[in-house]
Amino acid sequence: MLNTLRYGEASQQVPLLIVHGLFGSARNWGAIAKRLSDSREVISVDMRNHGDSPWRDSHSYADLAGDLADVIRAEGRALDVLGHSMGGKAAMVLALTRPDLVNRLLVADIAPVAYGHSQSHLIRAMRDLPLDELSSRAEADAALARAVEDPSVRAFLLQSLDLRASPPRWRLNLDVLEAEMDKIIGWPEISASFKGPALFLSGGRSDYVRPEHRPAVRALFEQARFAKLPEAGHWLHAEAPRPFEQTARMWFD
Repeated sequence: MLNTLRYGEASQQVPLLIVHGLFGSARNWGAIAKRLSDSREVISVDMRNHGDSPWRDSHSYADLAGDLADVIRAEGRALDVLGHSMGGKAAMVLALTRPDLVNRLLVADIAPVAYGHSQSHLIRAMRDLPLDELSSRAEADAALARAVEDPSVRAFLLQSLDLRASPPRWRLNLDVLEAEMDKIIGWPEISASFKGPALFLSGGRSDYVRPEHRPAVRALFEQARFAKLPEAGHWLHAEAPRPFEQTARMWFD
């Protein structure tokens, strides 16, 4: 079973399941989860090969959706589901293959299509970090800056670095994520449709969800609706947290 973090208490509102993206974790969504838990229970998961969840040899979307199905079945009822990037694809596959487990769906800045932007260069940068020589996050950031210029990307990646472990380690199964990268940036063939409510929320400064993707979305999600946060990029929940929270709250409420 996936590792989960829980926020809030059970209420009449349907619980919300939050599914992070590649190299993320449940903890990345803590601020959003806490704010949304004022009226419902919120469950945030570490996906397989991430955080404190089990490491597995496969990382297909069928696997990821199956892991989410296990979490929801343990709750005993269908949940609202919010997924970002890789987690959005996993949430979409879950809704398409197990629609009985998904009440309302919010897909954050991803479409049901294959992409060409491999993230293997970030895996190589993390693998090349001299972990046994690091004693602080500042040292790790300086070392990672040789390969990763963007400070926000470095800060995001370093949230998965456990410097308290002896020796320090990544809470990411880098070998499997690299081996399965084609599956992660791809999209499986699925001959199904989700008839429930589905919102596709994208960042105005992101190119992950483009107008030409809309036919693919509508072919799979009959009630698909589209919205955009103009000032946000791909990490829209971190770049525009308040507008993201307000949109999610209105959608799920």
